[in-house]
Amino acid sequence: MATRAEPLTLAPSRKRWGEVVISGILALCALVSVATTLGIVVALFAPAFQFFREVSFVDYITGTEWAPLFLQAKFGVLPLIVGTLSVTFWACLVAIPSGLGAAIFLSEYARPRTRKFLKPALELLAGIPTVVFGYFALTFVTPLLREIGLHVEVFNALSAGLVMGVMIIPTVASLSEDAMAAVPRDLRDGAYALGSSKLQVSTRIVMPAAVSGIVAAFVLGISRAIGETMIALLAAGQQPNFTFDPKQAVETMAAFIAATGAGDVPTGSLEYKTIFAVGATLFVMTLVVNAVAIRLVRRFREAYE
Repeated sequence: MATRAEPLTLAPSRKRWGEVVISGILALCALVSVATTLGIVVALFAPAFQFFREVSFVDYITGTEWAPLFLQAKFGVLPLIVGTLSVTFWACLVAIPSGLGAAIFLSEYARPRTRKFLKPALELLAGIPTVVFGYFALTFVTPLLREIGLHVEVFNALSAGLVMGVMIIPTVASLSEDAMAAVPRDLRDGAYALGSSKLQVSTRIVMPAAVSGIVAAFVLGISRAIGETMIALLAAGQQPNFTFDPKQAVETMAAFIAATGAGDVPTGSLEYKTIFAVGATLFVMTLVVNAVAIRLVRRFREAYE
């Protein structure tokens, strides 16, 4: 009589405690980011809620005057939001086309030796301290804009945005190039076999196939521009003007937080709580941008075997 064979199992016969410990350590590392995010939310929003108990949220979000440290305080955050968006717009106007163009060149046009030299050199630009970029914008770009006929103020959104865009180029270019490099070679070969030019392959085959990674690179660059502090603090000024004119001085939310947090504002006062209110607003703006990006990436993501 034939005996019944026992089912084959690949599980270890005894528990390997070394793997259990390593698994626990890795899980703890994964939870660090979650715990840090929760800590930031608690530390940021608790004083922000106290601020909104004393200041109307409607007046805060719709007001066009921001003067929290004056005797007759004004708490309209729109000038800071407009200043942030203005600087971010000019930064994206520089970073997105330049970064995407650099990524296409590195991925599709550059020879391996050229790519091996240019990509590390481009990424080295990301290692320059932002305070250096800020002084560069203030002492070089602003005088240059005046020399070519633009009547910009000493502190202005245009020079800060342009230099901020240069700072973001390595981020956009590197991540976009990585996404394009992940596109299978067979797609390129098939397009070339049909008679396509290199430009057609780059713009009609590779870019659509890598669109999810490219969008992620754009969003990371935009998020960095929104939260950039030193360039805006040094080059854009600290005047919360409700204006879309890039030639005038503006104040961004990150610059206000840095300047006020380093000042002599009494802890626990209403003026002190404005730091957390503006920080919470900045946090929500960045969160919305990332949520939209995640939705776009999931919608257009393409997988290859």
